[in-house]
Amino acid sequence: MNAADTVPEAQARFPHELMYAAAQQYYLEDATQGDIAKRLGVSRATVSRLLTEARKQGIVEIKVHRPAALGDGPLAAEVAQALGLDRVHLVPKVSGPALGPWLAPGVTRALATVGLESGDVVLVSSGTTVYECARECLGHYPGVTIAPAVGGQEEPQPWFQTNETTRILAERVGGVPAYLYAPALPGPELFYSLQHEPSVRRVMDLWAHAKCAVVGVGSPPLTRQMVPSLMPRDAEGLRQAVGDVCMRIYDRDGAPVTYPGSERLVAAKPEELRRIPHTIAVAVGAEKVLSIVAGAKGGYFNQLVTDTPTAEGLLAAAHQL
Repeated sequence: MNAADTVPEAQARFPHELMYAAAQQYYLEDATQGDIAKRLGVSRATVSRLLTEARKQGIVEIKVHRPAALGDGPLAAEVAQALGLDRVHLVPKVSGPALGPWLAPGVTRALATVGLESGDVVLVSSGTTVYECARECLGHYPGVTIAPAVGGQEEPQPWFQTNETTRILAERVGGVPAYLYAPALPGPELFYSLQHEPSVRRVMDLWAHAKCAVVGVGSPPLTRQMVPSLMPRDAEGLRQAVGDVCMRIYDRDGAPVTYPGSERLVAAKPEELRRIPHTIAVAVGAEKVLSIVAGAKGGYFNQLVTDTPTAEGLLAAAHQL
């Protein structure tokens, strides 16, 4: 038995020559750990420890290069130009039920371009996509205020409660949460009183001073499995609706669509979203292609995080319009 095999893992102190030999054969010669163990006269477990220690000691450095088709590659640039956006951030094809782990790298890159500093305001919308991304590591922005761009909804799922998304994101990035204690669609009397409620007014005033917003893009309301209760399915206007951002519904041209009570919606208005310097939409899926195209046309966002198949669909759709 080799001496290297008799040293407990926690106390292992391998010679640099041994770590280098294992790393060179494994990474440069494509040798298996079993082959390396035979050549060096050690166990396979020791080879694994040698490789791990080689990385810790800096003998091995691993770089992962983003494909040219992603990030600032030609496809992203073409989609940005076709939709009139400032920037598009692409991730590989999203697969599986969890969106956050796939989209988070794109959101992280998008946020990094904003230049956030302590005291800046970032708004978040409701929705599954933004909620799942908020749970991932998106960078560290101490002192940045995170605030909802839309009030809470009756549905029990956490992604309908924008305060919950605000809390999670603020916790993850080291920011300061500002909660909006108001329903998304209050009755007439409550809506009037909320305009004069200091805690609510304080958050609504942030909408005009936000430097950035992270928003989802909803698919056509009448095609969804779950439509928020505040949107009446029998409303005539919803037949023309192709999507929404912050519960603000729009048609194929990006023009606002109204429905009974929509004038009382507690959410950032389209003109407020357009004034935000960096509004980052996060959306994927063939069912959202038209929603994204129309939302971009209406100026609801100026950056987009999506995956490559959706980007290709966007490009095709934009050329047909």
